[in-house]
Amino acid sequence: MSVRSSTYRIARGIQSSCIARPSLFLSPQHVQQKSHMASVAPPVTQNSVGAKGPTAMVFMNMGGPSTTDEVGDFLSRLFADGDLIPLGRLQGYLGPLISKRRTPKIQKQYAAIGGGSPIRKWSEYQCSEMCKILDKISPETAPHKPYVAFRYANPLTEHMYAQLLEDGFGNGKGGRAVAFTQYPQYSCSTTGSSLNELWKWRNRLEGPRATGEATSTGSITWSVIDRWPTHPGLVEAFAQNIESKLAEYPEERRKDVVLIFSAHSLPMSVVNRGDPYPAEVAATVYAVMNRLKFSNPYRLSWQSQVGPSAWLGAQTSDTVKEYVGRGHTDLILVPIAFTSDHIETLYELDQEVMEEDAHGNPGVKRAESLNGSPVFIRALADIAHQHLQSGESCSRQMGLRCQGCKSERCLEQKKFFAGEQANILPLVR
Repeated sequence: MSVRSSTYRIARGIQSSCIARPSLFLSPQHVQQKSHMASVAPPVTQNSVGAKGPTAMVFMNMGGPSTTDEVGDFLSRLFADGDLIPLGRLQGYLGPLISKRRTPKIQKQYAAIGGGSPIRKWSEYQCSEMCKILDKISPETAPHKPYVAFRYANPLTEHMYAQLLEDGFGNGKGGRAVAFTQYPQYSCSTTGSSLNELWKWRNRLEGPRATGEATSTGSITWSVIDRWPTHPGLVEAFAQNIESKLAEYPEERRKDVVLIFSAHSLPMSVVNRGDPYPAEVAATVYAVMNRLKFSNPYRLSWQSQVGPSAWLGAQTSDTVKEYVGRGHTDLILVPIAFTSDHIETLYELDQEVMEEDAHGNPGVKRAESLNGSPVFIRALADIAHQHLQSGESCSRQMGLRCQGCKSERCLEQKKFFAGEQANILPLVR
């Protein structure tokens, strides 16, 4: 199972626009970039006269260990996150204990996919290439500086924030930064947790208590791109990858290939609280199938269910086993909630589901992840451009709490980002 699968297992056990013109696409480069931090950039100079830039573009994601040596620290941070794995008052004791016990097994999984997660490489590449496009289509907010903030792996949110300050943002100079979630579909356990962490470090490094002032004058102005499940560019990128994989089947079998869209599952306790994730994932699937003109039969399934409690289903592993058992041996797995490869595609889908559950059947394939897709990167630039021009601090949806939400931290975080509206309007308009 994936790292997140393992975390849920332990926790439960313990608790028992539109697409751009082709001429505007980036040329498809086979990525051979160095693994430097996206946030390492020449110092910037704030200028209140003239251009409204520079603008920091911060990609937020869960992250993953780049090497097997980083797995222990990654798991320690993950098990310390009460938003993701609520262990109550025992969090500080049980978190380190569980992470230490799980480290050897998870290290073997990362070793099996090449020695570490590629998510940092892809995130830095996608953000950097997006910023190059933004510099051209949004000169008034240029230069756009790429940063990556991971929740549990390097570069961590606090390191990203320190880099922002070092690069000339904040510290009395102001400047603007956009927190751009790389989870297209919003969930409190993913985007919500990342925003809670960003809000925490903003307060520690730039809040009134940190500066010793009554108000944090000259601090960074933040806005948030908090969801984008049906953006035409995202839909087109998924559709093109599916079409490429369908072309590998003989023409006479192609229309009968079953498309299995797979997204990470959630415990029903989270779903029943009102988390919008299931609906937004379903919206993405429907938009992709509409683009494909409903050419094939399809289903949405959910991966990584573990433990005795109820989870959102049906599970991807069970779905593949059932369909293969019924003779539907032509299947394409589509990772619909991920923007790049990581352990849940390279290990859970490729090795567990396709090799074990499908017994290596050659008719069971997986659509490529978005990774370096020029269509996808152009979509990211379009989403960011629309946001920068909108004068909005976040979506209307983000301001509404889940029906059953009791988290005061979530409430205060939402108040902060929504409250940034007054600071953004003079910068954009």
